[in-house]
Amino acid sequence: MKTTVTEIKALPQIQKRKRTAAYARVSSDKDATRHSLSAQISYYNEYIGRHIEWDFAGVYADEPTTGTKDNRREFRRMLDDCRAGKIDMIVTKSVTRFARNTVTTLETVRELKSLGIDVFFEKENIHSVGGDGELMLTILASFAQEESRSVSENCKWRIRKMFQAGRPTHTRLLGYRWVEGIFRIVPEEAETVRQIFANYLAGMGKTAIAKKLNAAGVSTMNGGPWNENTVRNILLNEKYVGDLVLQKFFIANHISKAKRVNRGELPMYRVEGSHEAIMERDTFDAVRLEMQRRAAICKPPRKQCRPYPFTGLLRCARCGRFYKRKLNAAGTKYEKAVWICPTFNSIGKRFCPSRQIPEDILSVKTSKLLGIADVNREALVAAVSEIRVTEACKLLFAFRDGRIAEVEWQNSSRSESWTEEMKRTARERQLKISKERKKTT
Repeated sequence: MKTTVTEIKALPQIQKRKRTAAYARVSSDKDATRHSLSAQISYYNEYIGRHIEWDFAGVYADEPTTGTKDNRREFRRMLDDCRAGKIDMIVTKSVTRFARNTVTTLETVRELKSLGIDVFFEKENIHSVGGDGELMLTILASFAQEESRSVSENCKWRIRKMFQAGRPTHTRLLGYRWVEGIFRIVPEEAETVRQIFANYLAGMGKTAIAKKLNAAGVSTMNGGPWNENTVRNILLNEKYVGDLVLQKFFIANHISKAKRVNRGELPMYRVEGSHEAIMERDTFDAVRLEMQRRAAICKPPRKQCRPYPFTGLLRCARCGRFYKRKLNAAGTKYEKAVWICPTFNSIGKRFCPSRQIPEDILSVKTSKLLGIADVNREALVAAVSEIRVTEACKLLFAFRDGRIAEVEWQNSSRSESWTEEMKRTARERQLKISKERKKTT
């Protein structure tokens, strides 16, 4: 029997198509650049489609923001998809579109390279996985960062020239509109400003004023609710007496763009009588004196170095903010520590109908659940990752081992919370009222 031996050649491998995504970004909020962003998205849809060895993996496009900050939502989403193994290659216009920070650019490219992901920069014609890719990127990213610094310095120079000429850069202000280079009064909003000043001088606090404005449906300039800080900013703003104080803040670093309060690092410029006033100067000065008087009476307690046991653990189930510790009737014999939602405390029940919890009740419930005599932060943090506070007087303890425990709590009745001294004082007060009534009859 004849045996035939045939040489079998290996089948050619099917080349894997690269899942290719594009990253696009513009750094201005003008209509023209928004159109540019739309054009970039259309371009990359077509560009990736022309390469038969690529599979389209999407376009990640950030709308106007800055390339020097790590706050680009789509950029972060793209990196998350890369880590999840959804992308093999990224195409972007240039190094400056990717980031203007040398460190950020190189760290990101190196991470992607470790994941086997190539970044192609069209303008520079560089592949990050190439042999000389990192050297070229280092040089180009340095140029990009220097360009960012130069642009930042030019902007600062222009702004300071405006300040020297007595012209503000920020023109959004309740009670005014910027019309033809000057602040013009808006009567309806000006009335709100006058009411805020009047309420404060009548004895209301900043938080109480904020709650009153929110209850009346009055919005701030950005459309959000009022709080203590927004009221304070109105009361201290010299623009309401017709003056301008320019360069109160400045940008110290062109990379972080962090805004700092000007405490003498740069000159400030005061322009008196630059526009029509809403408030009388006497009223404005009276408010400042009243603020100083109240601050002298209500000195905040000295901050402790260590956090309280429940700091950063109690979270409101309604608005998501962390509860804070507050002293009710501070400085009196009736002083009592409670934990309260900041939203409820600052702008009222309408925005967050949460409940405040007396600290003593919270400690008792926690100690019983954990089986410890004294609640301390070390033991609490080691066992619990979060305590969710619901509206129905319930605490949901999320343990670090994955368990969830529900604990009900209830405020003690008012009669139980009264001390013997409080009861005696109340009896004496009631007897005094009764005697006065008998005299009048």
